[in-house]
Order: sequence, then structure tokens, then C-alpha cells
Amino acid sequence: MTDISPLQWRKSSYSNGSGGNCVEMAGLASGGAAIRDSKEPERAVLAFSDRAWRNFVAALRREQVGFE
Repeated sequence: MTDISPLQWRKSSYSNGSGGNCVEMAGLASGGAAIRDSKEPERAVLAFSDRAWRNFVAALRREQVGFE
């Protein structure tokens, strides 16, 4: 994935307005997802296949992934 300009980015609902931890997600045509830091959108973008993204979201919903 090289051209991310056509992607429609959405900021996480867990992001706060005071410059806290902000993550943006964009759906990919393949069904996967692209993730980036909203404070530095020109930096690296992580891209996940449809299967990897679904597995990640399912793990979060099962609370098997912890965040600090």
C-alpha cells in the first residue's frame, strides 16, 4: 500500500480533545484496515488484511488484549 490519499480516516472514539493518544482507522477496499497516529498522519501507516483485522477486533471484544 503506497497511496493513502483516497482513504477516509476516522478518529477513535477513545481519543480525547487535549492531544492524548489518538488513533485513526480507514477501511480498505480489501476489507482490511489501515491505522495511523492522528497526531503525525504523515508517518507510518499500518495495514491489516481483512482476516487479521477481524481477528484483532474479536480479541479486543473478548478482552484478551490488555492496554495500559
